[in-house]
Amino acid sequence: MDVLIKDGILVTMDKERRILKNFSLAIEDGAIVEIARGIKGEADFVIDARDKIVMPGLINTHTHAAMTLFRGSADDLPLMRWLQEEIWPVEAKLEPKHVYAGSLLACLEMLSSGITCFNDMYYHLEEVARSVLESGIRGVLSYPLLDIAGEEQGKELLRHAERALRAHSGRNPRVRVFLGPHAPYTCSAELLLKAKELAEEHRTGIHIHVSETREEVKNFVEEKGKRPFEYLEEIGFLGKNVLAAHAVHVSRKEMGIMRRRGVRVAHNPVSNMKLAAGIAPVAEYVKAGITVSLGTDGAASNNTLDIFQEMKTCALLQKVSTGDASAVPAQTVLEFATIGAARALGLDKEIGSLEVGKRGDVILVDLRRPNLKPLSNPVSHLVYAARGCDVCTVVVDGRVVIHEGSFRTLDMAEVCRFAEEEALDLFKKANKAERLFLGEEAA
Repeated sequence: MDVLIKDGILVTMDKERRILKNFSLAIEDGAIVEIARGIKGEADFVIDARDKIVMPGLINTHTHAAMTLFRGSADDLPLMRWLQEEIWPVEAKLEPKHVYAGSLLACLEMLSSGITCFNDMYYHLEEVARSVLESGIRGVLSYPLLDIAGEEQGKELLRHAERALRAHSGRNPRVRVFLGPHAPYTCSAELLLKAKELAEEHRTGIHIHVSETREEVKNFVEEKGKRPFEYLEEIGFLGKNVLAAHAVHVSRKEMGIMRRRGVRVAHNPVSNMKLAAGIAPVAEYVKAGITVSLGTDGAASNNTLDIFQEMKTCALLQKVSTGDASAVPAQTVLEFATIGAARALGLDKEIGSLEVGKRGDVILVDLRRPNLKPLSNPVSHLVYAARGCDVCTVVVDGRVVIHEGSFRTLDMAEVCRFAEEEALDLFKKANKAERLFLGEEAA
């Protein structure tokens, strides 16, 4: 066997939601081949999991990875001001090298906090894919589409998206390509339906922002006469392959549409709070049987890429917003970050739980940390007490990427240096270098 993880506490997230004490897990050719006590045999890499939780890798279902370069540069603003005044002017100066540097930094950060798969939407997709392949993480990369500048803009982006789909089809199992129409308010009905057609042709997913803020929904109703999900239903866009990021301001009628069409949700509690976007009705989604997953959004609006933080925040927000401390319990929230997230991406037959036959995406959480003592309830500790820095070992597709806190794929210091260098270059080009603390010193 390639990897043997021995004598840990396994939180499986399979259908039985088992917690197995003093169990081992074997990986061969990238897949889990055995889960049992006292597995015998030789392994190329043996990991001692005593005093550790062994669990499926976390999945981040909504990111803009390269926006790590924007971290801390545009805080404390409402969404539309944040976008129009701070983010879009800098993004207009983006070059492939900036996206590569920011994405590589994001992969470093996500892996170090136990995220083994992320769903992205950003420009220069090939540079994001490059960072995925070099770092060892798993990436679902959504090619961004919009046509607010006119029909030709949409046609050109669709051509690029189709090339990306063909280029990565069967090339590497750790890179998948989705279609990423930005939002109903930045895409015409024609572009949305062409994106749907292309996604169906390639049997892939659609990743779209919907109903993030009250202002967005209000403006949309004034323009279209319908709420966003009602409009998307009317034009025939919605389906089981649609992952809606945010979905904060949704009516009961829309929720019924989402349930009937099998739409999945990527919930981003920290980003929604930071931009004062509101609290998504997650407890109601769960009751309705709508698949919910967790995302961090980009580091410009979070400002970290830590799903442990999202789990705790999600649980607490639902308790305080509903007045019900049992509204979304820890077990449910852990599902949002693992098997539910895999289901949201259409990958639940491959990842999201520890089961024989699934890919070897596994993380270890160090129970020797004081914030995880005493160990009374592993699931509770993972949601309410653990932090990204408690992850000590990360395995993706059967490859040990981090062991006992040390990267085996990336040079952390070099990646951080590269990201700072390219962030300064980007902000200088946008005439906003004063936003970076290091701006004058490095100039």
